[in-house]
Amino acid sequence: MTRSVVTIHDHVFSSAVRHHWSVRDRQLAEQRQRGGSDQGSRAQVTGGKQMDGFIETLVDLMSEAGVPGEFLHRTSRTLPGFYRATKDWDLLVVREGRLVAAVEAKAQVGPSFGNNLNNRVEEAVGSAEDLWRAFQEGCLGLVRPWLGYLFLLEDCPRSREPVASREPHFPVMPEFRGASYAQRYEVLCQRLVLERKYDAACLMLSDRKQWRSRQNYTEPNRNLGARQFITSLLGHVAPPVQ
Repeated sequence: MTRSVVTIHDHVFSSAVRHHWSVRDRQLAEQRQRGGSDQGSRAQVTGGKQMDGFIETLVDLMSEAGVPGEFLHRTSRTLPGFYRATKDWDLLVVREGRLVAAVEAKAQVGPSFGNNLNNRVEEAVGSAEDLWRAFQEGCLGLVRPWLGYLFLLEDCPRSREPVASREPHFPVMPEFRGASYAQRYEVLCQRLVLERKYDAACLMLSDRKQWRSRQNYTEPNRNLGARQFITSLLGHVAPPVQ
């Protein structure tokens, strides 16, 4: 496999963000027309497909880097677990009977951020722990795979305002006291990488009112930016020829 030079443009995920918001709006409109039971943002979430643009962007970049198409799996994405039988990831790179890379792509929009944040934390940590235990058991090949976590958060006053923490018995860690939901997601992504649950994490904030523009998302922490995330991924799946 020969690696090609890949240019990672500024706002590389802008088309993916536009796709995300347009799919959400369409799903909500369709749900309302059908008179379904889902309400509000849940009607958008239960339809799926919102993160497909991010996966397509990653696939295009890996293909440009020289990764053969037969290694890239967007539909057959099921891996064995340790605490559960299987889990579906959003993107897999599988080569010659071993897992090379896996990506989890998630998003959250308002108005309910609190409970959803807790659910996302549990999912992210639990999925990673499950995968690494399965790897230790020899279920995914003998070479350590690359694991990535990509997250898009709605940028709005509710996600940026300070949030109080309940502390009836013990104090919360200082970095969470008065932190907004956006800041809490930043802490989550930093620690997922620090604790080696994931090899790289990408955190983006997007204002739904600006989704049609090219600069339709921001990156609150450059170490959690798209360029760093993609560079890390390409460095693992398409290493330079020695």
